[in-house]
Amino acid sequence: MADDQATVFEQLGAADVLTVPLMEQLWKLERSGEASYLAMAELVEDPRAKELLVRNGREEMGHARRIARALSIKLGHEWEPSEELAAPEPVAAPPYLDREILEMIVQAEVQGDAGYQKWADNEPDPEVERILRLNGREESLHGERVAEVMELLG
Repeated sequence: MADDQATVFEQLGAADVLTVPLMEQLWKLERSGEASYLAMAELVEDPRAKELLVRNGREEMGHARRIARALSIKLGHEWEPSEELAAPEPVAAPPYLDREILEMIVQAEVQGDAGYQKWADNEPDPEVERILRLNGREESLHGERVAEVMELLG
């Protein structure tokens, strides 16, 4: 993981409230999740495991679209990412998948849900709150799917 991405994770983890700049970083992070999950799917041969990882990736992109919608609500106009934000991130996928890596991913997804719920608890706009809670619930589902991948791969 790049140092700047680690810094974003730290900033998001420490935040009780999502500011617009933090939401923009969260959008970028969620968007990069699709490529990461798709790259992980390429590392497995089991078709069911591959399907679960691909599904997580698609939903990560859905999270990014929801965050863009939440940004538009907060700003009161259609949000568009800057050129810098829209630039693709290098894929942050491990070179191989083992139980330890998959367990770390499960934990990251669970922590992602907790973060989303914390931000939703402190969000004054009910529609933005709804978006945050939905993204959070799906993060936990991603963790459950990765746990299922662990079982499928032995």
